[in-house]
This record gives sequence, C-alpha cells and structure tokens, in this order.
Amino acid sequence: MTKWVFSFGGGKADGRTDMADRLGGKGANLAEMSALGLPVPPGLTIVSEACSFYYQNAQNFPDGLKAAVVEGLQRLESLTGRKFGGGDHPLLLAVRSGARVSMPGMMDTVLNLGLNDETVLALAKDTGDARFAWDSYRRFIEMYGGVVMGLGHDIFEEILEDEKARLGRELDTDMTAEEWQGLVARYKEMLTEETTASFPEDPMAQLWGAVAAIFASWMNPRAITYRLLHNIPADWGTAVSIQAMVFGNLGNSSATGVAFTRNPSTGVKELYGEFLVNAQGEDVVAGIRTPQSITEKARIETGSDRPSLEKLMPDAFKEFMTVCKRLEGHYLDMLDLEFTIERGKLWMLQVRPGKRTAKAAMRIAVDMVEEGLISAADAVDRIDPSSLDQLLHPTIDPTARRDVIGSGLPASPGAASGEIIFTSEAAIAANKEGRKVILVRTETSPEDIHGMHAAQGILTTRGGMTSHAAVVARGMGLPCVCGVGALRVDMRNRELVGPGIKLREGDIISIDGSSGHVLKGYQPMLQPELSGDFERIMAWADRIRRMRVRTNAETPADARAARAFGAEGIGLCRTEHMFFEGDRINVMREMILAETVDERREALDKLLPMQRADFVELFEIMHGTPVTIRLLDPPLHEFLPKSEEEIDEVATRIGMQPFQLRERIDALHEFNPMLGHRGCRLHISHPEIVEMQARAIFEAAVEAARKTGEAVVPEIMVPVVGLKAELDYVKARIDEVAKSVIAETGMAIEYLVGTMIELPRAALRAHVIAEVAEFFSYGTNDLTQTTFGMSRDDAASFLPTYIQKGIIERDPFVNLDFDGVGELIKIAAERGRRTRPGLKLGICGEHGGDPSSIAFCEESGLDYVSCSPFRVPIAKLACAQATIRNGKKR
Repeated sequence: MTKWVFSFGGGKADGRTDMADRLGGKGANLAEMSALGLPVPPGLTIVSEACSFYYQNAQNFPDGLKAAVVEGLQRLESLTGRKFGGGDHPLLLAVRSGARVSMPGMMDTVLNLGLNDETVLALAKDTGDARFAWDSYRRFIEMYGGVVMGLGHDIFEEILEDEKARLGRELDTDMTAEEWQGLVARYKEMLTEETTASFPEDPMAQLWGAVAAIFASWMNPRAITYRLLHNIPADWGTAVSIQAMVFGNLGNSSATGVAFTRNPSTGVKELYGEFLVNAQGEDVVAGIRTPQSITEKARIETGSDRPSLEKLMPDAFKEFMTVCKRLEGHYLDMLDLEFTIERGKLWMLQVRPGKRTAKAAMRIAVDMVEEGLISAADAVDRIDPSSLDQLLHPTIDPTARRDVIGSGLPASPGAASGEIIFTSEAAIAANKEGRKVILVRTETSPEDIHGMHAAQGILTTRGGMTSHAAVVARGMGLPCVCGVGALRVDMRNRELVGPGIKLREGDIISIDGSSGHVLKGYQPMLQPELSGDFERIMAWADRIRRMRVRTNAETPADARAARAFGAEGIGLCRTEHMFFEGDRINVMREMILAETVDERREALDKLLPMQRADFVELFEIMHGTPVTIRLLDPPLHEFLPKSEEEIDEVATRIGMQPFQLRERIDALHEFNPMLGHRGCRLHISHPEIVEMQARAIFEAAVEAARKTGEAVVPEIMVPVVGLKAELDYVKARIDEVAKSVIAETGMAIEYLVGTMIELPRAALRAHVIAEVAEFFSYGTNDLTQTTFGMSRDDAASFLPTYIQKGIIERDPFVNLDFDGVGELIKIAAERGRRTRPGLKLGICGEHGGDPSSIAFCEESGLDYVSCSPFRVPIAKLACAQATIRNGKKR
C-alpha cells in the first residue's frame, strides 16, 4: 500500500534527505533537519506520486490521501498544542510545493492557511496582537485568492494602495488592526465580484484547495518553461509540504530571512544573506521591501544605516550561526537556508544546496578540499559542467570611461549591454529579431522567466541579493543588478527615470553584475582569464577522466583557443569551411563548374597550396596531438551563387553567360541534398577531389613535421559511408597519393583512414566496414537526422510541441537519444571492435559537448569526444564525472 504522507517534527521524522524523489527537496531536508534535532516547525509531506496520480486520474486525489493527511494533522496538533480550524489556540499552516530539484519561484505557496472570521479573533487573543492577526488574514486572502482562486496579484495591490492612500498611510507597517480588518472586507467583496465564488471559511476546504492548486502549479507556464530549460522531466511531479506556521511578523522581536553559508557569487567562506524585521518570508524574496544584512561586516560593506541581525538580535544570530556550521558539516556543501525568528525563538524553515555561480562553485569546491571536508573527486563531481559557460562571460574594460547612472546590488556576475526593454514579451520579440536587450523591471516575478531567458541581463529597481531576479539570473548565468533605488521604472511612458536622467525603451544601457553599476550606452568588454580554482578543478578532472577531449576546429583561431583550453587534438576538421574564405570560393566554383576532368584538375591545382597551408598551420598548432580531417562533405551546389546578382557577377568572372551558369546550377540542384550527392558519393564521382585533399594533407604533414620536429599522424575521415565498397574505393585513392608523396619527399608518413558513422546502415554493418576503417567517429548530428528521419533545420517547428506534450523528454539534437541513436552507437562499437580489436572510437557531433551525452559515451567505451573550442572545459569536466559515476556503478 502506498504511503502518501510522511510526518516530521519533535526531533523525529519518517523520511530523510535521500528521499527527495518522493518527498521533494524541501520535504526531504525538513525531515533531515528534524531528525538532527534542529528547531523545525512540525509538519507533514504529501509525496510526489500523489501529484502524478492527480494528473493521471482526471485531477482526483488518490484514495487514502485525505485520511492520511487528517492523521498527520492530528499529530501536528499534538506537537504544537494548537487546533486546526478552531479553539483558543488556532493552528495555521504553511502549504508549499517541493520538487525533487530546486525550482525557485516556479510553483506556488500559501501561508497562514486556516484563518477565517472566527480563527482570526482567536489568533488575536492568543497572541495579544490584533494588528498582527488581521495583517496575517489579509496576507492569506491575497495568497489564496491568487494561487487557488486565480486572481492576479495586481488587483489586491491596487486595493491595498488605494486604501493606504485614503488613510494617509505610507507603509504597510503603518496600518492599524481596524484598518486591516476593513481591507479584509474589501478583499472578500472583490473576490465575490471577480470570481462569483465566496472565500471559503472552512479550513479543511482551504487546505484541499491549496493542495490542488500546488499540484496544478506543476503544470503552469513558468514551471513548464523552467523544466524545459533545466531538463526536468514532467512526470516527476511535486510533493507538498504542510507545516505549522511560525511568524516573523509578530512585532519587532520577530524577523524572517534567507542566507547562504558561503557567498553564492564569489564562494568566499562567510555568511551571506538578508532579513526583514516584522515580516513574513515571502517579503524577503519578493523584493517588496529592501532587506537588511545579517552580519555586521556585510552591513558595513553595503553602507547600510539599518542594523544587522548580528546587532539587533544577538542571541538568535549566535544560534543561527551554530546551526549553519552544523548543517554545512552535515551536508558537506554550501547551503541555502530560510529561517524565521518568532519573538526571539529561531525556527529553520528550509535547507538545500545553494545555487551558486560557476566561479563560486569552483572556489567552494577547492576550499572544501583544503578544509578536509571532501575529496578532489567529490569536488570535481559536484560542479555542473554546463555552468562553466558563466566563466566565459565578458566583463567591462576597466580602462573604459564609465557613465554611471545608478548603483545597486551586484546580484549575478558578468556584464552586458543592450536596449532597455520593460516587458518580458518585448524581450522575447526583440530576441527573435536578433536584438540584444536588458530586461528592466521594478521587480521580476516567476512569470518573467521567458523574458529573462531572452535578455542579455536583468536590472531591477527593487529587491535584494536573494530576490527572484537575483536567484534566477545566477542560475541562468545572466548578469543582474538589483535594488537600484535611484532609478524608477515609469511603465506608462516606457521610461527609466533617475536624478537628471530619462531613458526611453530602446535606449542603450550596460550593467555590471559584479559591481552593481548601471551605465549609459555600450561598454567595451574584456574576455575573462581562466586560472586559480578553475585550473585546480581542471587538473583534478584531467587526472580522473578516462576519455580524451578533442575539438572541432578548422581555423587557426579556433585551434589555438581549443589548445589553450586543453584540447587533446582535433576530432573534426571540416575542410569545406576552408573553401568559403576570400578568393577560395571563386576557385572552388571554377572547379565545380568545370566541364572536363582536366579543367577540374586545373582548378584543384590552384586550391592545393591553399589547402596545404591551412593544414600546415593546424598541424603546427596541434603538434603532438591527433588531427582528424574530414574530406569534403556537402553537395557542390552549396558553393554556388544563389541570387541573380551573384550569378551575374560569377558568370562574368569565369567567362560564362549567366544563363549557362543558371543551367549548371539547376543541373546540380537536388530535392533532398542531405541524402544526395555528397560525402563519399562525391569522392567516387570525382576522385580528383580526394586526390587533391589527400596530397594537401600528406604534404602538410611532411612540412609540419620538419618544422616542429615531431611526426604528424593525420587521421583522414571519409564521410557518409554506408557501404564497405565505398570506403574501399576512396581509401585506395588516398593510399595511392600517400605512396606518391612518400616517394617525392623521402619521408615516411604514418596515417589512419577511417569513417564517420552517420548512417544507420553503417552502424549495422560496422563489422564489415571495420575491415577497412581504422577508426570510427560518430557524426551524431546526421546520425540523429537519419535515425529519426527528421531534419534538424526543420525540427524546431515541432519538437517543442513534442516535448510539451510528453512525446519526447528532450531535443535529440541537443541531448543524445540513448534508446535509438545510442543503440546504434553501441551496436557499431561492439561490431566494429569484434572485427578490429582496439578500434579507435570517438564522437564529433554537437553532442560531444553535452554532459548527458558524454556520460553515455563513457558507458559505451568510446575513446574520445570532440566539441567546439569553448566547450572543451565543459567536456573535460563531464568526462571526469562520467568516469567517477561509471566507476560507482560497477
């Protein structure tokens, strides 16, 4: 029988931290803290399977769930001495979502649940604070009306602001109990008018309404978008934690806050966080009020004149520091904590691994190794390889003139320039047009996630370092500046206004997420240098990983960049890219348009020295490492002019009538060029092309070897092979050229001839093809296309729909399809090595830089992966993690 509910509290817990798949990260960690004896408000967690059942059964709760929740509430009443739904000491509940991985702000929460017209009076009497009771009641109606009854926050905010203006109140804290009571009555009237439904007075009805709404929030647009961005499966569902309320808004001896045990932006070992006096937790992360620093050191550094928690509530601060140290020692990680202080008593509301920048992740991992908390392998294994992209973000040139128009909090590092855009919709539209924008908001909300993803950076005029904008921007690797109080967003006129400045939508600004500065106009940027902690992590990764990491490169600049990042060779040099540069395209066109073999050879003779020079430079840059060169792959018509103007120009240059050129272009046209006259098919039709390229490779190998003193062993890759006979024919041409060059130069040349496995037939017949091929390189871009029978250029029009409707979990052109394409990879590996033991196997498609695909390559026994130059560090780290995790499986 399924256990639907797990209880925690009173120093005991049914669950533990390793049960996040059922209890969600929140529920599992609340259970863990309870079991450790820490001050955690008691509660219960509904397992994520209940959410899955809810969606699979027409949004009905499973049998037995309600009874289990009632039983859990009875235990909660016993632990707290309070009664849910009545009595002199009413029990109020916090109902929160909790997926197995953190999804900050993506799903819903309801606080103060259980209040109604009767329990609010009991709460006022119980606490001796009527103002607090009515304030909590209006907060509950706001949340319940928004989350459960579907009204926007703006409608509540408008009523509140109107009422404050009528009463002459500037701040929420200025409102009296009677004034909050009047606002509650207005809220209820509005709910009836807007929804044709009354606000529910029955606390149990409130509870099940909230649980259903939280399950529903798993499928809201922002949660779906977040899951797509972070590859979180939709069928995981969310757990729901139901917890006794503790109150940070019970006067000036109460507070609520969010903290990290180390700085999430820099990784420095110091408590980092913010709090608000007389507030509830949502006030901190919502950015509605600018919070105060927890430590005195941070208060001084930010220049705040408001007291720190350390000074204001020293006893609670001291206890909180002890809890932080204990939890970090227990979890062996930097942690994100939420806490409430109720009339001087500390309560822990949440603990989870803290989201951090890549720079901070490196620093924290290295420091924890030095502190003896974790091993080097642990340090390597805990860093998200994809987060290394953040380390490649530009920074503003320090020598540039800075026209600073405002300063805020440095919420997420990096820098960006772009047009001011005030709405997420406008940011998305601009992104589709190729325009770079900065999303400027008073404060962001979870609904802004689409626009944040489309922007180069985020600027908010309110909020702190733990606001929604800050947390989400750090997770996305976007620069972000928060709390720029000197600037104001005027949405009516679409302007950003500050002292002596008025900027309109479309004007250019720059933000510096490391300093918190906002600057007028574009700023020159500097690329970062990778060193220190990054180098230590990479050195540990290099010692651990089994697979080698090569790069896809055909230009000297790419090769040098990849070598600087530690690439161990070139896994794919696409020779066709070399023919598009400068005057080469004209010579290439002469070769394509030649009507006889002699004319074609004449044009190829012109290309030979160009191609040879390219290879010499690549061999010199990559000396001592393997270089795999793919022979000409695309169909010839790709090199020919497209527009009428280009056709006229090319015809004049080569002495041909435009109509003749058009006829030749038409003759080369193919209905499906991806499956047409390309790759080895082209080489068989025109072997003189292969002969030219092979000669360029071998002559370059000789020249580079003489210059560097190191032998060059080129790996020549024949593309689009489906038949052994195709490879036999092309390899014979290559071998003949090799013999000629060896005879001419008097220097022995070692080389390998292999093929790209990019057709299902090649994978299935790998045991036969391996009789000739000396290596296989999986071209997973085309292998995915030919396996699925879909064009990656056109699939973008329907793959998002497939993912949204659960047809597939991920885009197979981004993350390798393990079941189909992966099966072909395994078949080719096993059959190829059966024929040729020790056959070298690599992957050179875009998947070579994708961490999940790299893990598959490790499991499949490949020798190397190859990726774009700037993904080399990501691939190296992912290879090391794959080695670690594959070793644990054995």
